[in-house]
Amino acid sequence: MDFRIADTFTAALGRLTGQEQKSAKTTAFDLQLDPSSPGLKFHRIDKSRDPNFWSIRVSQDIRIIVHKTEASFLLAYVDHHDRAYAWAERRRIEAHPRTGAIQIVETRELAEDLPAPAPVSMLPTATPSPVVRPPLFSALSDEDLLGIGAPVDWLSDIHAATEDTFFDLAERLPAEVAEALLDYVSAGVLKAPQPAAPAADPFTHPDTLRRVRTVDSEDALRLALDYPWDRWSIFLHPSQAAVVERVFNGPARVTGTAGTGKTVVALHRAARAVSDDPAARVLLTTFSRPLANALRPKLDLLLLGQPEALRRVTVASFEDIASELFQLAFARKPAIASDAVLDAILRKEAEAVGTEDPGGRFLSAEWRHVVDAWAIEGLEAYATVPRIGRRNRLGARQRERLWPAFEAARRSLAARGLMTWPQVFYAVRAYFAERPDKPFTHVIVDEAQDLGVPQLRMLAAVSEGSGLFFAGDLGQRIFQQPFSWKALGIDLRGRSSALKVNYRTSRQIREAADRLLPPEVRDADGLEDSRRGAMSVFEGPAPIILVTANQEDEIAAVAAFLRAAVDDGVAPGEISIFVRAMDQLPRARAAIAAADMVCIQLTERAEEAADRVSIGTMHLAKGLEFKAVAVMACDDDVLPLQSRIDGATDEDELREVYDTERHLFYVACTRARDRLQISGVRPGSEFIGDFASEP
Repeated sequence: MDFRIADTFTAALGRLTGQEQKSAKTTAFDLQLDPSSPGLKFHRIDKSRDPNFWSIRVSQDIRIIVHKTEASFLLAYVDHHDRAYAWAERRRIEAHPRTGAIQIVETRELAEDLPAPAPVSMLPTATPSPVVRPPLFSALSDEDLLGIGAPVDWLSDIHAATEDTFFDLAERLPAEVAEALLDYVSAGVLKAPQPAAPAADPFTHPDTLRRVRTVDSEDALRLALDYPWDRWSIFLHPSQAAVVERVFNGPARVTGTAGTGKTVVALHRAARAVSDDPAARVLLTTFSRPLANALRPKLDLLLLGQPEALRRVTVASFEDIASELFQLAFARKPAIASDAVLDAILRKEAEAVGTEDPGGRFLSAEWRHVVDAWAIEGLEAYATVPRIGRRNRLGARQRERLWPAFEAARRSLAARGLMTWPQVFYAVRAYFAERPDKPFTHVIVDEAQDLGVPQLRMLAAVSEGSGLFFAGDLGQRIFQQPFSWKALGIDLRGRSSALKVNYRTSRQIREAADRLLPPEVRDADGLEDSRRGAMSVFEGPAPIILVTANQEDEIAAVAAFLRAAVDDGVAPGEISIFVRAMDQLPRARAAIAAADMVCIQLTERAEEAADRVSIGTMHLAKGLEFKAVAVMACDDDVLPLQSRIDGATDEDELREVYDTERHLFYVACTRARDRLQISGVRPGSEFIGDFASEP
């Protein structure tokens, strides 16, 4: 007999107290081990329209709702007695007659009344009357709606839905139906229907697998029950599953806005590679150590019970894996020159050879973005290197005057036994490029938009070409200047997929954050990341935007936001405050103290927040998520950061500063799942106005 679990169960489990969850998990394990045990105390739910719903007693007041047939047990829901019974009495589980997918459907005649359309504006007439929005789906037939999986008894409600009532209705519909209707509203086209395959198992249907999974071991059940917040590890959206399972004949990528599951896809591809091929050796990498630390425990969950497969996956940041491979190749650790040391060397050598530094910062920027990034070894190469993102168009004579300073700086670094990180990346690349046996069969890169030229060249050299996979979003690029991947031999045309469904961020937060960025962002090769057509699967309160008279008022407002979140059931460990730079962290600490809470500062170490509110800079926000987020200290001279503006050496670099500062703000805001508050001291950051403006 098959044992299955639904996402409605894991979601409900997460709303119980710790002790209630523990008891429910114990009962679930007992059911899996011995469904016939008399201690389980099955009770049929007579009032349900679905005769297969039963309850199982967990404790005096907690009940698990199971859907029991001759072929399977399905954990469907768990709650206090009355609420659990009410949930089951209003629902049925069945295969849709047209698509064949298993659906958990709320029975229409037993559902609570949907809200009536609300007036949204007034006509300029002598006797004003409310304007009622027209139905959104009046042009669709019943056959159209059945083709996307709409339950028969909800067809009339869908036909009558307006802009004001649709999101309330969408919460009651199967996810694939709500998404198809949202796509229709935004694009005007209904996706092609998926006809049922009568001979196929409905539990293998892609739309079924987004909400119901077969659990074939005790370890798999423990994974599903212990991590309800990480439901992605069990329930993949079909668009995500398609990218995970696709076989590519060259380098490939997946794109999508914040919260669409790019990291999910990267993790599942890594797990799938080592699960399917006993010879696979996978590198899962990203730009920072904190992000790599966050990826490792998630991969541990996906490969639970597969220790041998897990040993064949290396999870590391770009710099950490470069250091490890450098030691493997040269039997020593690289000694890295700090930025301060490098700048001092450049200034000293420029003075020694009589090279002037325009503006006092040009040489440093030219070294980092051009000479070191592209591993320029001589004047001839310097004369032809691409200078994307550098406005100053240097002529041959200008380059001749600059080159002696760069050449002398490289000699000075070598004499001191120092290297830059790009030099480490290139040393690793040179060592492995000509070797037929690569360290990895697959290299999977998360946050790939922050790959630079040296990192990309190294990763291509240490892996088999068809095993390169990139997950990223150009709208979240915060570190690297643009460059042509195609020119480096990484051609992604025809092997790029886009995710559109956002499971992490409410519609209100996503729509507001998307105003910070253009609808389309193109890379240097012309490949486009589009934000159009993105959709969130749940609603939430609108973001709160505050510009206060002084820091004291802002601190008080953030403290009130924290207290309100906790009062509504959000745990302190599910809350974070982000600021632009380290010197704004005292304001975050003051707000937490004013709320009578305790904070933990985000660092490169992986550390559980427990019952503490997390604080950190926006750069550390990447890859994280919280139920409530406050982005504070968004002052006029802080965001964008004034020191970066002052340090720009030309107009293109200044534009790049503004773009990446805007991306940082976007990243911080989209860490919020349900609640977001943005604040600063008057007059406030110019970005706040963009965030608050209506499209």
